[in-house]
Amino acid sequence: MSEIDDKSLLAKFRNPDTQHYAFNLLVRKYQEKLYWHVRRMVIEHEDANDVIQNVLIKVWKNLGNFREGSKLYTWLYRIATNESLTFLNKKKKKFFAPIDDDESDLSNRLKADPFFDGDEVTLKLKAAIHALPEKQQLVFNMRYYDEMTYEDISDVLGTSVGALKASYHHAVKKIEKFLKDD
Repeated sequence: MSEIDDKSLLAKFRNPDTQHYAFNLLVRKYQEKLYWHVRRMVIEHEDANDVIQNVLIKVWKNLGNFREGSKLYTWLYRIATNESLTFLNKKKKKFFAPIDDDESDLSNRLKADPFFDGDEVTLKLKAAIHALPEKQQLVFNMRYYDEMTYEDISDVLGTSVGALKASYHHAVKKIEKFLKDD
């Protein structure tokens, strides 16, 4: 089956006879990308699955109201980003602990995660990214891992392209310093 374009997918979703089919196509098309976007934010597989479930519920409830003022995938990323941030804030409040775990705790959590298959370099990179301020983490992950344009990241985060370029530049410099100092 060839991949369906977003306009056709939305048209199928708006038709009550093909709505469920269209949603399944949307899930197949975007679930993996959204999972990894969320996973890089919340770190743990189980948490990422929980967040993705919430994202998909919101998408199902609101897709009929999507006005196509932005690209479908940036709209999906915005929902995934907001759900991830909400999850992290709830987790922070629940445990009364900062979500900025120290490097060794992050490293231990990643090593214990059966779904993580990275080497030491990957662990160091993950720790360096995790040490960044939240916004720089988001920008770096979307630009580096998801290969999103600054314009698309701007749609997701509601920030100017210039500010995003600056955030990405600062993030890269901090990561480089983190890796050199290690």
